Amino acid sequence: MISKVGRAVPKGPVEGYEENEEFLRTMHHLLLEVEVVEGTLQRPESARMFSISRGIPNMLLSEDKSEN
Repeated sequence: MISKVGRAVPKGPVEGYEENEEFLRTMHHLLLEVEVVEGTLQRPESARMFSISRGIPNMLLSEDKSEN
């Protein structure tokens, strides 16, 4: 569960989410109303971290980390 935003959010899909008003309100808030100014994003598949500075995520890979 992610709880740093003041609300507990499951890491994966919730069964019956279409009917769960609390879950839908929480997701709406997180996706449309929360702005990350400084921090990091983590890609689940590779655990790679991307920094966020002044609201802009840096998702460029250096040549030594590229997946070519």
